[in-house]
Amino acid sequence: MQRVYLDNAATTAIRPEVVDEMANVMKNVFGNPSSTHVFGREAKALIELSRKNIAQRLNVSPAEIYFTSCGTESNNTIIRSCVNDLDVTRIITTDLEHKCVIESIKDIEYRGKAEVIRLNILKNGNIDYQQLEELLKDQSKKTLVSLMHANNEIGNLTDVKYISKLCQENNTLFHTDTVQTVGHYDLDFQDLGVDFASCSAHKIHGPKGAGFLYAKKASHLKALISGGGQERGLRSGTENVYGIVGLSKAFDLALDELDEHVQHIKEIKQYTIQQLQEAIPGVGFNGLSADLDKSLYALLSIKLPFHDALIGFELELAGIAISQGSACSSGAAKVSTVMSTIYNEDEISQMTPLRVSFSYETSKEDIDTLINTLKKIAAKHQLQNA
Repeated sequence: MQRVYLDNAATTAIRPEVVDEMANVMKNVFGNPSSTHVFGREAKALIELSRKNIAQRLNVSPAEIYFTSCGTESNNTIIRSCVNDLDVTRIITTDLEHKCVIESIKDIEYRGKAEVIRLNILKNGNIDYQQLEELLKDQSKKTLVSLMHANNEIGNLTDVKYISKLCQENNTLFHTDTVQTVGHYDLDFQDLGVDFASCSAHKIHGPKGAGFLYAKKASHLKALISGGGQERGLRSGTENVYGIVGLSKAFDLALDELDEHVQHIKEIKQYTIQQLQEAIPGVGFNGLSADLDKSLYALLSIKLPFHDALIGFELELAGIAISQGSACSSGAAKVSTVMSTIYNEDEISQMTPLRVSFSYETSKEDIDTLINTLKKIAAKHQLQNA
């Protein structure tokens, strides 16, 4: 059976060049980066070269990049330290954020450490920018705005640069989860003006277990994990040297080949939209997912015109790996927070959401396999409802 992988927003296949780079480090550089002898210094040098490389790519200082294990750790560190150490007493966010952001903010709210305001969400999945602007005029409480750059389920892009400007004008801190966009866009954090951001290597064909957080210089974040004081005191624990090297290599490859990959993936996404519309009458798309300019180009959120709770299983039987939502938690498929925010119960009961996410390796043949399978499933539902 042909196997088709269309869940790249959950994780990507690690590139062979990254594997080779990491394997070389595993074999030849085993010292503890905190050791002062030559073996330790060799490992430390690789970390600092990786930090410098990533910082240059993002147009920031190496001192503003801190290596972590993943986006979840990065986002938790930023949000919790803003409240615990930077005197934030109000957080403005949405119900559309990644689960790690939603849950960390819920915990802060439950403990009574900060007031939490969740922005209204428009029917197209965008935030209410006018509401945000009005809220920021109230500067009676030190505020953190936490809004993701690209939604990991419906792909809507947030106008990060505009929000940064609003926050700067109103003495407000701004954190954006960039896990789905770092390495997928040529980002300049200086130009964007954000205070905090996050990245996870496995979203850009790098290794799992490696990521970083960006914190603007003099932000004074404090550690969640105490110990030996690694990462300039922000993230103690022996560094994942080969993971960090793999992250840097994956980041380089992603940006060096960005134009070529973007063109290919956009063509694949447009092809998917066209084929779906021809094959399944009544098919729709969630949020702004079908708009190539206003959504994450590597993601398409499909709204099938029938309800099928087992569609993920049916697709897997056909050899197709796909998601009905995000992969931020395990367990049986259920209505996600994102879908329940933009649709009411009646609308949800009449549709099935599917998230298709592409990579530079996705082919039109992969999409043809998906379309043919969905066409059969749709035909089955038409017969049942006839």
